[in-house]
Amino acid sequence: MRIGIVGYGVGGRYFHAPFIEAADGVELVGVVARSGPKKAQIDADFPGLPIYGSLAELLDVGVDAVTITTPPHTRQELVLEAIKAGVHVVADKPFAPNADAARELAVAAAHAGVVLNVYHNRRRDADILTLANVLAAGELGQLWRVHSTMDQDNADSLELGTSGGLLRDLGSHLVDQMLWLLGPATHVHATLHWTDRFGERTDCGFVVTMTHASGVVSTVSASKLNHSSIRELRAYGSNGSYMAAGADVQADAVFAGRRPAEEPATWGIDAAENWGTLATRAGRKTIASAQGNYADFYTEFARAVRVEGPEPVPAAEAIQTLEVLDAARRSAQENAVIAL
Repeated sequence: MRIGIVGYGVGGRYFHAPFIEAADGVELVGVVARSGPKKAQIDADFPGLPIYGSLAELLDVGVDAVTITTPPHTRQELVLEAIKAGVHVVADKPFAPNADAARELAVAAAHAGVVLNVYHNRRRDADILTLANVLAAGELGQLWRVHSTMDQDNADSLELGTSGGLLRDLGSHLVDQMLWLLGPATHVHATLHWTDRFGERTDCGFVVTMTHASGVVSTVSASKLNHSSIRELRAYGSNGSYMAAGADVQADAVFAGRRPAEEPATWGIDAAENWGTLATRAGRKTIASAQGNYADFYTEFARAVRVEGPEPVPAAEAIQTLEVLDAARRSAQENAVIAL
């Protein structure tokens, strides 16, 4: 599958290009970038890789698919342009400003006969995959509730304005993880924290509680302005609990200049000191980290394009995440529980 990347900011450089390079059945054939510094970064990271000035230029050379990883307010228009050109699309999250707009993109993709998926890559985090294995083993008994916290001491990376905010950014991932693990949500309650520090009023922290159709309750929370760096997962069931405080393994690795293509056997495994603990009547035991690899998203996407396997994150699933985010904003405004 010949794929091009549109945008080479943090997302394109660190969370797409290295994992496209490491995926099976995928070839990175070009990047859309305009600024001199971005072009220099591409030349340094992938010498000789073609660089284009627009999505239209990239489409003209012939690609099977594109990844749209530009700023949030530009994504919907570019996704639609790619769909109209008849190419398959991976869109960064959130791939539309709200669930209604996302449904329009899904309909357009269906009419055009192209595959539209959303890059909820954090389903492939080591800690979430480990928790999924714990739940599948059934040792917790009837699952009651799951708590997920991801605080980042990184205020400068906060996306500003009405199209930004931490809920739509990091919240997209944390909500998607819970929907993937626990199934659809029926009710949402949320609290948002706001800042004017950067000139535009932006949500910089959140707590979102979801009641799932299964009866399980999940709570996801995050902050970027509280000088806190925490990644913690807790699960409670009728037979015990599971708790883990791990690291953002793959992000830390790519920011350090490592590439998944160069270390496939050991990539994405959390350090032993971060492994979680399962506590039941039988005692306590350490649960070894599963292996995470965002490259698997692109391997599965290429197979889906070839009609050889399921889509990794179809648009319909990403729409469910946006429905929860829309409900969370309304809940915070009204201080009410919102039924979906």
